[in-house]
Amino acid sequence: MGSPFSWRVEIALKMKGVKYEYSEEDIHHSKSPALLKYNPVHKKIPVLVHNGKPISANLQTRLMETFCQLQNTSRRFLQHNPILPRDPYKRAMARFWAKFLDEKHRGRKGKETHEEARQLLSTLEGELKGKKFFGGETVGFIDIMANFVGYWVGVIQEAVGADVLTEGEFPLLCKWAEEFQNCPVIKEKLPPKDKLLAFFEVQAEMITSFYKNKA
Repeated sequence: MGSPFSWRVEIALKMKGVKYEYSEEDIHHSKSPALLKYNPVHKKIPVLVHNGKPISANLQTRLMETFCQLQNTSRRFLQHNPILPRDPYKRAMARFWAKFLDEKHRGRKGKETHEEARQLLSTLEGELKGKKFFGGETVGFIDIMANFVGYWVGVIQEAVGADVLTEGEFPLLCKWAEEFQNCPVIKEKLPPKDKLLAFFEVQAEMITSFYKNKA
């Protein structure tokens, strides 16, 4: 099943034209010998293996920056879908927002209220004013880091029957999510919605059943 964390890396590689071999992992039921070999401490995805050596992706933002900065290594990459802005100030701001999103996402403990979620979405809504994407007219670093909001949130809402990200309350964010999903390179790599929906429906049922049994 698609992970918003590993998906970030896939999109960065795809946009930069870097060839790679993808290997699916079922971390919820059975972790493969390869995962345990290349990431024995954290046992998490994604893990990149280059020349037989693992590049642990525990620090997602640093990993993303590594691939995004490929645009500065050669003329070919410089002209091929720049992800990080060339302007130093804009690049610093992109890193700030990426760090903000990563901390908010990774800091989730399942106890956040709808109000806390709305505060986060409201912050992102304000950042989109006057822009098609967070970085301007094309998908960039912040958009990729915000992929959980751009795709996964909508599927989760449908699975659990909750409404947090709505067009009435967050029109710019909803429009961005639509544009984001329809971007060719993004659309090509999105996990199938039907499979993702089925996964979250099962998770929702398990959580509901757990709390019913404890009541």
